[in-house]
Amino acid sequence: MPADVQFTHSLAALPATEAFVALLGAARCGSLSAAAEELGLTHGAVSRRIHAVERWLGAPAFERHGRGVRLTPLGAALVRRTERSLGALADFASSGRMPREVATVRVSVLPSFARLWLMPRLVALQGSPIDLTVQFVTEHRMTRLDLREADLAIRVGTGGWTGVAAERLLDEVIVPVATPAIARAVGDSPARIADHPLLHDTDTRDWRDWMAVAGLDYRRDQRDRHFEDYDLLVAGARAGLGIALARLPFAQAAITEAGLVTLPGPAAPRERGFWIVRRPGEARTHVMRLVERLHCLGNAHRQEG
Repeated sequence: MPADVQFTHSLAALPATEAFVALLGAARCGSLSAAAEELGLTHGAVSRRIHAVERWLGAPAFERHGRGVRLTPLGAALVRRTERSLGALADFASSGRMPREVATVRVSVLPSFARLWLMPRLVALQGSPIDLTVQFVTEHRMTRLDLREADLAIRVGTGGWTGVAAERLLDEVIVPVATPAIARAVGDSPARIADHPLLHDTDTRDWRDWMAVAGLDYRRDQRDRHFEDYDLLVAGARAGLGIALARLPFAQAAITEAGLVTLPGPAAPRERGFWIVRRPGEARTHVMRLVERLHCLGNAHRQEG
């Protein structure tokens, strides 16, 4: 079904707004029971409201499978149109309020990304004049993205998470960096990097990937160190504990601030990137406003890098 499908049904027979809210809830949650719990309704009430939409639509909006539901092509087009329409109404209502309401968006994020990338851009993310309050929920695990935790998450990975919508925010390349003293010891030979302790961000995957691109064999060393957060890894490199991989352009400012210098070798694309993770069918205006601003800043950062 084309995204620009036209709905020409009579406005006189249009279901109540609550019916479309139930439609969005079921699309977001993937089941009527979960939508009922989120909306504070009974399963039967959600089912009746969705049936009202389907009667008006003249076709099913969902396919039932197992204990859940899946949007039909026509249902998916209707959800997109409903999100835009309800969002426009919410924007209109907000524009008429004096003073303008400032909405809060809770973002689940890795501590290093919050400090190194989000904090320097927080003023831009919150708007001028301020129309959003961005609160960080810092954690290392993948959030469930329910109402008890966060509205959005920013995570590192390759995408493909189930039950959520993920949009790529930033790509990276990795290059080895160290203190000037270590750089002098390495000289112009990438092979000498393996003679020094390597600093790892949680696991060894990035160093293995970089060594493969450089045509070198990765080998474990008892002197290597592992850090749970990238901030600590940069601090370790600054202290002369070993050689780190700079993740660019994300960590460029931190690398420069730490006085680290680039060592010989390739700039290797990093398989994992940063993703904006949200609920499927998310339609809240303030949340989608933050998503749009994140993408704008991500695009600007890529151009700077």
